[in-house]
Amino acid sequence: MKLKALVLNCTLKNSRHTSNTRALIDEAVKIFDENGVVTEILTMADYTIGYGITAEAVDEKDEWPAIFEKVKEADILIIGSPVWLGEQSSIATLLIERLYGGSSLTNEKGQYIYYNKVGGVVVTGNEDGAKQVSRSVIYALSHIGFTIPPNVDTYWVGEAGPGPSFIEASGNKNEFTMQHAKIMAYNLIHFAKMLKEHPIPAEGNVIE
Repeated sequence: MKLKALVLNCTLKNSRHTSNTRALIDEAVKIFDENGVVTEILTMADYTIGYGITAEAVDEKDEWPAIFEKVKEADILIIGSPVWLGEQSSIATLLIERLYGGSSLTNEKGQYIYYNKVGGVVVTGNEDGAKQVSRSVIYALSHIGFTIPPNVDTYWVGEAGPGPSFIEASGNKNEFTMQHAKIMAYNLIHFAKMLKEHPIPAEGNVIE
């Protein structure tokens, strides 16, 4: 049984630049790779994504519909975000708005489209705010239909104020962060397998 994972990196940098959030994402993806999960990582700053609460293209330049198709195909969705002013990035907020725009669609059983998918979050920053960002993203995913396993928020933050970020500070040597990256990956895999084998029953969960 092959699982598909989609990771949407909401760094404000495009993929031509080094991303601390991507570096932590890669630590979790190593475990996906070891367990045969097929993973695709997209950097949202590489795409033109229009504003709106809709799954459809808002104009001729909007590339969201192609990304949304990948979301629908995935069993696991991870949103990665840096911390800015104690909050998630503006791109992460835009992404969640677009995900919300598709949340009223239904699957072949008549359930909301994100049923039987699991979600998690990766957060990096050089000051506090990781738990606030995790709480915001995880609530949003849960509210629109994703299943949230335990301990699926993985984060690293440095000391308050300007300072080194994840890569420069060798965050991959932080025992707490690496342990949580491992727990997140394994819990997402376990629950994704469980839901694939035993989907949420349609009874009582059908949208009429």
